[in-house]
Amino acid sequence: MKAVILNSGLGHRMGVLTSEHPKCMTEISKQDTILSRQLKIIAQSGITEVVMTTGYFDEILVNYCNSLGLPLHYTFVNNPLYNTTNYIYSIYCAKEYLRDEDIVFMHGDLVFENAVFDAVLESSVSCMTVSSTLELPEKDFKAVIHNGRIEKVGIEFFTDAMAAQPLYKLCKEDWNVWLDNICTFCENDTRKCYAENAFNEVSDRCKIYPLDFKDALCAEIDTPEDLAIVSARVHEVDNRTAYMCFATDMIHSGHIAIIKKAAKLGKLIVGVLSDEAVASYKRFPLMPFAERKSLVENINGVSCVVEQKTLSYVDNLRTLRPTYVVHGDDWREGFQRPVRDEVVSVLAEYGGRLVEFPYSKDEKFDELEKMSKLQLSMPDVRRGRLKKLIAMKGCVNAIEAHSGITGLIAEQTKVLQDGKTYQFDAMWVSGLCDSTAKGKPDIELVDMTSRFRTIDDIMAVTTKPIILDGDTGGFTEHFAYTVKSLERMGVSMVIIEDRIGLKQNSLFGTEVEQTQDSIENFCAKIQAGKKAQKTQDFMICARIDSLVLERGMEDALERGFAFAKAGADAIMIRSRKKDPAEIFEFVEKFRAKDSVTPIVVVPTAFHAVTEEEFKARGVNVVIYENQLTRSGIPAMQKVAQTILTNHRAKEADTMCMSIQDIIALIPEE
Repeated sequence: MKAVILNSGLGHRMGVLTSEHPKCMTEISKQDTILSRQLKIIAQSGITEVVMTTGYFDEILVNYCNSLGLPLHYTFVNNPLYNTTNYIYSIYCAKEYLRDEDIVFMHGDLVFENAVFDAVLESSVSCMTVSSTLELPEKDFKAVIHNGRIEKVGIEFFTDAMAAQPLYKLCKEDWNVWLDNICTFCENDTRKCYAENAFNEVSDRCKIYPLDFKDALCAEIDTPEDLAIVSARVHEVDNRTAYMCFATDMIHSGHIAIIKKAAKLGKLIVGVLSDEAVASYKRFPLMPFAERKSLVENINGVSCVVEQKTLSYVDNLRTLRPTYVVHGDDWREGFQRPVRDEVVSVLAEYGGRLVEFPYSKDEKFDELEKMSKLQLSMPDVRRGRLKKLIAMKGCVNAIEAHSGITGLIAEQTKVLQDGKTYQFDAMWVSGLCDSTAKGKPDIELVDMTSRFRTIDDIMAVTTKPIILDGDTGGFTEHFAYTVKSLERMGVSMVIIEDRIGLKQNSLFGTEVEQTQDSIENFCAKIQAGKKAQKTQDFMICARIDSLVLERGMEDALERGFAFAKAGADAIMIRSRKKDPAEIFEFVEKFRAKDSVTPIVVVPTAFHAVTEEEFKARGVNVVIYENQLTRSGIPAMQKVAQTILTNHRAKEADTMCMSIQDIIALIPEE
């Protein structure tokens, strides 16, 4: 496609402003003349060929265009009769460069904004810019529209007409028809009229459709008064701001394309989601916030980058008040729809506008996302994420998983609430749930090799950190090898309890005989595990059962401080009571002396306490230890009973998820 700019007019109505250069070189802002603005917009659109007609000050105009240094190839065509003809003859002079071409065609005194030009280029049919909101001008172009097409263009038409501006996109089939009639006019010495006079005779064959720019900037400058009005509009347009938000840590061509579009709307401010927001919304970021921010700052078209701390745009929008918010149209439905609705509501508060571009769908982009998830699933990457999440968020949560499918539920379940997304940070592989899934008692009957297979099943389809219930850890000598194996697999944390002998579930408390290990022996086990590990990422958590076994708060605290001193990366405190008071007391007293070592709780009994309350008190990890197992078994029992009762499966179907929905949970490799 070629751009055609008509610059052969005299511009007498501009007075002294055009005494030393053509009208198109009149300044409309500190940065631009009419022409430089046009040419920059043309270059940004990807057009490289410009045919420009010239008249007086021909040499000045040619030198000026070349001095701009834009990636454009110019063909200058001088109209030698510029002072006695109209621009119809200028087009005739340039005809050999224009035939059989799709063109975008404009007058050299026309000022328009990017959005108008983009709409013209994106039109699938030949079009002319018109406005349904502007009053009909007395002396400027109007377009007569019948049956959705432009029938006539001229200054004399007022019936069935709209205000029009000479900015066209012309497909070559239509343009050839019009150009042929322009040639006929000029060869018959009809050279002082508008080119549109030639169009009006062939409009039944040259099919041009109206493109309504409404109140957007698209105006000619004929007088100093016009210059003042349009310059003010240009100032307003150039000071518009556009806002968009990125969570990504991998920039691809789809991102660059939407950034380019957004930058055309105004000074582009990009909000980069904080690490915590990304981790809660999508996946753990491969690159930390500072690096993602720097990456976006160095993209051409981005004016500045700010942090967006939540998935909600509200705080940033009310602070920045951008003219536009830009997003792909993929958030009109699905999980992000409430975020979109919130954005629309905030923009309405001050008159901002939401601009949505078609979402970039490309197999290459899907492959990049798969690659990032694959990287997150790699042992060396997965292992250290729990420690990073604790540092990032202060308090993380984990839900139990005992199979590949429960791992996928833990991985994929999300809730959007109060402008934030919530999902589980990690998975807890419990000895109880692993044993229960195999129909065996929770007495360390399922050996560690079998436990490793469960971990492997979960790791094969997920990316989130795994915390393993290591029961007692076994013999000290054996525990060192367990640590090496878990670390090599990519497990983030193992939790071992300070008991010895045949394991009994802590739910039994003092009802069965349970022996607590000595502080000295358990510290030695911790130290052996820490000595065996090869990286700083792996965490050993010491579980204290003093409160479960009713040994008292002082014993629990003594053990906690001793285990932390021995090298434990975290301390788990357990209680059988439904009242969380003794857990809160332990946390408060432990934090009085140790403000660093992470504290882990399992609020199965005191389930009314929220994660935020735990965090406020100094807890760092909250584990939901068996809820998926406990919820699944009664549901399966009910389905089985329903089938037996009715001697068929129909009544049970409403309790069952469809196989299609189950398959949708399972990622395609």
